[in-house]
Amino acid sequence: MSPYAMAYDYDVLVVGSGFGGSVTALRLTEKGYRVAVLEAGRRFADDQFPRTSWRLRRYLYAPALRCFGILRLTLLDNVLIMSGAGVGGGSLGYANTLYEPPARFFDDPRWAGITDWQAELTTAYDQAKRMLGVAANPVGTPSDLALHAVARRLGVESTFRRTPVGVHFGPPGDPYFGGAGPHRAACTFCGSCMTGCRVGAKNTLVKNYLHLAEQAGATIHPLTTVDDVRPRAAGGYEVRTHRTGGVRRRTYTAGQVVFAAGALGTQRLLHRLRDQGSLPHISPRLGELSRTNSESILGARTRRRDADYSRGVAITSSVHVDADTHIEPVRYGRGSNLLALLATVLVDDTPGARWKAGLREIVRDRRHLRLLAWPRHWSEQTIVLLAMQSLDNSITVSRRRGRLRTSQGVGAPNPDWVPAAHRVARSLADEVDGVPLGAVTELIGRPVTGHFLGGYAIGTTPDTGVIDPYHRLFGHPGLHVVDGSAVAANLGVNPSLTITAMAERALSLWPNIDTPDPRPPLGAAYERLSPIAPHHPTVPATAAGALRL
Repeated sequence: MSPYAMAYDYDVLVVGSGFGGSVTALRLTEKGYRVAVLEAGRRFADDQFPRTSWRLRRYLYAPALRCFGILRLTLLDNVLIMSGAGVGGGSLGYANTLYEPPARFFDDPRWAGITDWQAELTTAYDQAKRMLGVAANPVGTPSDLALHAVARRLGVESTFRRTPVGVHFGPPGDPYFGGAGPHRAACTFCGSCMTGCRVGAKNTLVKNYLHLAEQAGATIHPLTTVDDVRPRAAGGYEVRTHRTGGVRRRTYTAGQVVFAAGALGTQRLLHRLRDQGSLPHISPRLGELSRTNSESILGARTRRRDADYSRGVAITSSVHVDADTHIEPVRYGRGSNLLALLATVLVDDTPGARWKAGLREIVRDRRHLRLLAWPRHWSEQTIVLLAMQSLDNSITVSRRRGRLRTSQGVGAPNPDWVPAAHRVARSLADEVDGVPLGAVTELIGRPVTGHFLGGYAIGTTPDTGVIDPYHRLFGHPGLHVVDGSAVAANLGVNPSLTITAMAERALSLWPNIDTPDPRPPLGAAYERLSPIAPHHPTVPATAAGALRL
């Protein structure tokens, strides 16, 4: 029996159900803790995802407008952030792309002096790959042919590869967990990964970590927004919530709390809790080293009316056009044309206001207005390009007058245009007989990112970080941060696998409920520890996903 059973509603409350929160829910349940997950978004069955992105109430997350979908758009001073919502977090609408980062990520001086991170995370990456069902994309598409041709033209053909993805390609059944997981259908290559997989082939967190956690006894509370977290005089924490989009309030208590609402959600919450005095001892470094993965989202739209780039999983291949720049072709399923409204002319960095240059370009090239601004058939005619870089740049997030604000941070300025990506977009437009596209927000110096990271630097003291190497929050024992906000540096690749692996490592070091904690006290010198096996594993030892840390 839990030693907290008489004192608290739960042993651990997890705020958020994305990659960090889902790992936390499963691994702590396996270790005997009574766990509840508080998720601001709704729960989706496969057939409840929107058929296209125009089904705004099911696609966009904006509770004030009665939209409870899977995509949240947040415009800050230096960036437009796309983030996930719903039970399963970002996995519901991400592009299922699961790369390991290059070695420079582990060697980044912001955290490299603490330990050999690559060595510590090797087994955790292996575990994460098995749990997320990583497989090589098996099908080439017209987008891949076009990107391969561009790579050849730019002299980087050797870097072209098909993507590792978290998708079940068949046959039907439970291929991952030896019968402990849900029945799975095979991918139909419809291209709708990022509006929600209605087929059931996408390996969302609902199909692995959260499914197993609930089977083992974890409780998920959807449509539950956290308002306040504060210490109790008798020990542990009080977590106050309200129903998302409503007024009904409820308070939970727990011995420990794990913040896992994603880099944006966790920052928004903890900035407010520090400022209002609920958690006053959070490190002053909160918000520093926030990262955008140095991203830029652009593309090319063909003039060919019979083209169809909408078939295949969301991302099917990638190239490295230089040592720092990684580019992938992205697709939406047929009819999902909403984000065409964010597209405009591609404008390089110019003297003066870039939006003025954009207007001049539109007037000069007005015969192409249909390709620039008309949503109809956009998903079939457009190859979106996601460019990521592993450079050391950041923004700093703060809170002023009740709102999150950003400014250029530590390292080089966060890029608001990526020259290498622009070269690829223009070359791709030539290849497909089309026009290059940029994002509207880049014209006002705000690039788009789907991979907002950082803000909770891992350090050895509150002067060097916000959390310690075990993901415990300095200043408040019993509080933890396990999500993308703990990622220390720009990865240059899609971050979901790294967030999962870092969570696996952190949770492997938690003790079982009835055993002593081997981790040194908060603020003490770091010690490399051996992983602790759970007393109640959920997956049969013979199953593919059963690797134990």
